Amino acid sequence: MLLLRRGPSEEPQGVSTAETPDPASTVEDAPAQGAQPTSDAALEAVGQPAPGEPIPGDASAVEWTVISGKVEHSLARTFQREADEDGDALTSVFSRLFVWDLDMRRDLLAGDTIAVVWRKGPDGLPEIAAAALHSSKLGRTLTTYRWQAPGDPFPSYWHLDGTEVPLRLKDGPIAQYEQVTSLLKDRPTHKGMDFKTPVGTEVTAPRAGTVTRANWNWKANGNCIEIRYDDGVIAKFLHLNENRVKQGDRVRVGQVIALTGNTGHSTAPHLHYQLDRGDKTIDPLEYHGTVRRSLDADQAAALRRDVAAFEKMLDDTAGR
Repeated sequence: MLLLRRGPSEEPQGVSTAETPDPASTVEDAPAQGAQPTSDAALEAVGQPAPGEPIPGDASAVEWTVISGKVEHSLARTFQREADEDGDALTSVFSRLFVWDLDMRRDLLAGDTIAVVWRKGPDGLPEIAAAALHSSKLGRTLTTYRWQAPGDPFPSYWHLDGTEVPLRLKDGPIAQYEQVTSLLKDRPTHKGMDFKTPVGTEVTAPRAGTVTRANWNWKANGNCIEIRYDDGVIAKFLHLNENRVKQGDRVRVGQVIALTGNTGHSTAPHLHYQLDRGDKTIDPLEYHGTVRRSLDADQAAALRRDVAAFEKMLDDTAGR
C-alpha cells in the first residue's frame, strides 16, 4: 500500500516549473524479469522535468505531493494506482533519474521501495523535486534532488554528497544541454542518445573524420549529417536546425558542424546522436567514456541547504 500525502507549498531554491515532452527520434534504419517500469510508449512520451530558473519560495501555491511505498507488480502500476492519469508520465520521469545507476527494466524488483516528491506543472506534466529508490539488487538507497549549480545554464539532479546523478560524455557532440532524454539501452527501437537542448545549440565533432552524407530520409531525420570518424565509426547527427558542413568535407575535433533543431520526426528540440560500427550500433557511453561531476565543499553545502525541505519530506514519508 502506498502512502499519499501533501507537502508544504513553499518551494526551496533550484526547483523548476517547466517541462516538455521527451523527444521521439526516428532513424532511417531503426526497426519498427523483474518489475517493469513502464511501456516504451510512455518512455517516448515524456522526459524528466525541463529546467528553468529557480523560483522564489512564495511563487507557487501548488502543493507538493509525496508518494512512497513498495513496488508490487511494476513501477508503472504502482504510480498508476496513486497518480491515476499521471501515472505513466510520472513513471517515465522517475525512471530517468535512476537509469544511470540501475537497469530499470531488468534490475528493479518487486519489493523495492520508492519515494517521490512531485506535483503537476502548469503544462499538466509531472515535476519531480526529489526522489528515492531502495534497490534490493544494489543493497542501498539511491536519492536524488533537483538543483541548479552556480554557473550551470540548466538545473540537474544531484546526490546529497555533491555528486551529479547523470553521467556526461567525456568528449560528446554537445557541451550544454538540459538533459539526456533517451539512452541506447532504453528500448530496442531507439538506436542513439538524445540530448534535449534549445534550438540553435552548437554541435561539434567529437572526432576527426569525413562527412559522408547529409539530409537523407528528411521526413524521419530532418536536417542531418553523417560523419565517418577516422577510426571507422559512423556518427549520425539528426533533427538539426542548420548544417554547417556538407558531404565530402573534412572535419576536425571540436569543429562546429551544425546547430540543433526540431526537424523531421521530432516532438521537441533535441539532438539525436547515433554511432555505428559496421552493422552494429554502439553505445556512446562506452565509446566516449563518461564522467560524473562533483560540487566543491561550498556548493555541496548550498545544495543540502536548498533541498533540506524536500529531504525532510522524503525522510518523514518513507520512514528512513
